[in-house]
Amino acid sequence: MGMSWKSTRAGYGWLSISLHWLMLLLIVAVYATMDLKSIFPKGSPSREAMAIWHYTLGLSVFLLVWLRLLIRFAGSDPAIEPALPAWQALSAKAMHWALYALMIGSPLLGWLTLSAKGTPVPFFGAELPALIGKSRGLAKWFKEIHETFATVGYFLVGLHAAAALYHHYVKRDNALRLMLLGR
Repeated sequence: MGMSWKSTRAGYGWLSISLHWLMLLLIVAVYATMDLKSIFPKGSPSREAMAIWHYTLGLSVFLLVWLRLLIRFAGSDPAIEPALPAWQALSAKAMHWALYALMIGSPLLGWLTLSAKGTPVPFFGAELPALIGKSRGLAKWFKEIHETFATVGYFLVGLHAAAALYHHYVKRDNALRLMLLGR
């Protein structure tokens, strides 16, 4: 019998695991496209391509996070063994919800920024509708918050990865193994 798509107390389902790692790759690509954009001259086709990929991949994260949340609510949270102290369990929950907030908030702020600039919102060759009307002041404000979220995102993703490695190599619990296919 194969692994279920749905998470149980015994472990994450294959769909949760697959989406977790896919979204990590997407988030890395979102950051990479933004950082790589700066190496190309302003107005160049390469710089524009990096920006379009940044928008498209960021919006992909935004769409997939809703699927992840649905799957999360459809199943159970797997048990970490040995059980975590209460403060670590609470910290883990807070980290997960902070990451969800990042995966929803950052792309939404990017979409709002482009909308307020009056710039097209590209998504795999299609153009998404503007969420708000053109406003230079709002565009600047949304962009600043979006960039702050991006900075916080480096910290959250890094802390999440460090915690997983700490649990695996120091605590020697099953936290990281729960998120591996074929465990």
